[in-house]
Amino acid sequence: MKDWQSQSLVKWGCKCHVVVVPKSRQRVFLGKRRKKIGEILRELCRQKEISLLKGNAQPGHIHMLLSVPSKYSIAMTIGYLKGESAIRIHRELVKTYGTLFGTNFWSRGYCVSTVGLDEAMISRSIEEQGKHERDEERGLFDEEN
Repeated sequence: MKDWQSQSLVKWGCKCHVVVVPKSRQRVFLGKRRKKIGEILRELCRQKEISLLKGNAQPGHIHMLLSVPSKYSIAMTIGYLKGESAIRIHRELVKTYGTLFGTNFWSRGYCVSTVGLDEAMISRSIEEQGKHERDEERGLFDEEN
């Protein structure tokens, strides 16, 4: 129970692995944007006391390992992160001015899996995600030559 968090009347260890995808699977998580989107997500997590334990932005999606306080549902948490980050991304990175009505950054869905006692395995998987994609791309290029 050392990793568990507590408030006055509750102890929790609610960790989940979340994958979110930008609209139309755009490959937007490259270079400076990747770093800035990570900063935006970390700041939004801090505002709601959500712990972003691990994160990895691939060109077409983001993996996050979150520790969510028991007072928030996962759906509410993801809705908050996607909604608020989309507004900030459009304002700060895309430089959209005026109303954002009808503009989307994230796709409608998401993938979530509770972690439980397999946290080390999930954490390792998130770290190795980039390595796996690079190896796959190298393999594809090697076969063509």
